[in-house]
Amino acid sequence: MTAPLLSIKNLSIAFGSRPVMRDVSLSIRPGETLALVGESGSGKSLTARAAMALLPPEANVTAGSVTLDDINVLTAEAAELCTLRGSRAAMIFQEPRPSLNPLHTVEKQIGETLLLHKGLTGDKARQRILELLELVGIDNPEKRLTSYPHELSGGQCQRIMIASALAGEPKLLIADEPTTALDVTVQRQILDLIAGLSQKLNMATLLISHDLGLVRRYAPGVCVMHDGKIVEQGPTEKVFASPASKGARLLLQASRGLVPSRLSERSKPLLTVRNLKVWFPIKKGLLRRTKDYVKAVDDVSLGLRRGECLGIVGESGSGKTTLGLAVLRMLQSTGSVTFDGRRIDEIKGEALRSLRKRMQMVFQDPYGSLSPRMSIAQIVSEGLAAHHTLDRRQRDRKVDAALTEVGLSPDMRDRYPHEFSGGQRQRIAIARALVLRPQFMVLDEPTSSLDRSVQFRIIDLLRGLQEKYGLSYLFITHDLHLTRAFCHKVLVMHAGRIVEAGPTQTVFDTPRENYTQTLLDAADLSGPSASIITKEYAS
Repeated sequence: MTAPLLSIKNLSIAFGSRPVMRDVSLSIRPGETLALVGESGSGKSLTARAAMALLPPEANVTAGSVTLDDINVLTAEAAELCTLRGSRAAMIFQEPRPSLNPLHTVEKQIGETLLLHKGLTGDKARQRILELLELVGIDNPEKRLTSYPHELSGGQCQRIMIASALAGEPKLLIADEPTTALDVTVQRQILDLIAGLSQKLNMATLLISHDLGLVRRYAPGVCVMHDGKIVEQGPTEKVFASPASKGARLLLQASRGLVPSRLSERSKPLLTVRNLKVWFPIKKGLLRRTKDYVKAVDDVSLGLRRGECLGIVGESGSGKTTLGLAVLRMLQSTGSVTFDGRRIDEIKGEALRSLRKRMQMVFQDPYGSLSPRMSIAQIVSEGLAAHHTLDRRQRDRKVDAALTEVGLSPDMRDRYPHEFSGGQRQRIAIARALVLRPQFMVLDEPTSSLDRSVQFRIIDLLRGLQEKYGLSYLFITHDLHLTRAFCHKVLVMHAGRIVEAGPTQTVFDTPRENYTQTLLDAADLSGPSASIITKEYAS
């Protein structure tokens, strides 16, 4: 039998005196794909980072070993690790935008790997970069070569990072939530690409994912982590069919019975959008004259009632996030936006500021939207300080209540964002929006960084708050399982336009457009991670 390419034996890690990983063991052979699943904060990403000696400074390895291609990565010299990372092993990080250099173009981001590990420069490097961009599904790759990360959508940043990781043709690819920010069609394309490269290059893959449908499709073996330990491992089909551990059962049964909240037929309109357009000028030449426009949102109209959830789905770059930002008056647009009977598309200054506490947003990238210099208590209470006059005790009480509502302990209030997992940071972002008790929230991929069980817990939480306070949501997502479990109606966007709209069940059961059918086919709503639609939903 072939020797393991990656071998982790009895690994234990502590942060100070607090143990965070205990006695973790796993191995991957060349050409194998092993999935690592578990709740947010269970130690999945820390295990992946240990494999490449990328542990944070405060992490202390108390026991165990990590061997990659016969190299003990925990004791290797810096020069040896520099050679190892990128050629022998590469990693796709969970949060794409912070992982890219904001000062480098797409061409330079990927070109660095090709120069270091393949020795490619000039035209040969550019040609290889274009091939990689096409492989990961970037439209018009020639035009994207000079783009910077801030000019790309979250999904496009994810694809750039994947292209950079694949550029060195590594022996081991560690994919930490590689499709988090991608729509369902591109998810399949990316994982098909990784699976094909695994066969072609005999590349081992460690896949960390909360999407159990993708795990079942692409990973023959799986390890389930819980509270810093591997509680179950074995063939994926066997673990999914008859999970022996409580952690595995919770992951597999997370979505059972979730349906959208009941909505009264007499519910009044809260938000009305008519003929909304967001066009970004393309300027060229010495005088920077406008030659054309990027029509990010093009003539979009929608309506949202009190207590209703409207899902916005579509491929990455289709205009979903831009639409949400324009509705909240965070981007310049044309067209009318009416909120609670009042036109808000022309208001400015103090009038707009006072409206903010009634309209909140949960951003797609939790790491980028949280200040690294502020504690969690300061982040969550920032809105309270801006819009309410409260003493410190009242603010603290509201912050603790908001943290508890999203499944975090109030004891975490004095910690900083870098001390949390990606999923925990997402919950902090949700708490910051909820603490003001808004009437309307734009949820931009609010669960993209969360594992399946926590995803549906957050959806259940948002659904409960919706019923309790009459909240209305604009739910932007590429996850059609969550859309079906949470949204009363759905809009399908493509190239800045709405191509199909209607009640969620109607659109999902009888799609009129081929584009919608393509999204539904890629989502595989009959898979193990699908939510169970009950008779209550049909009624």
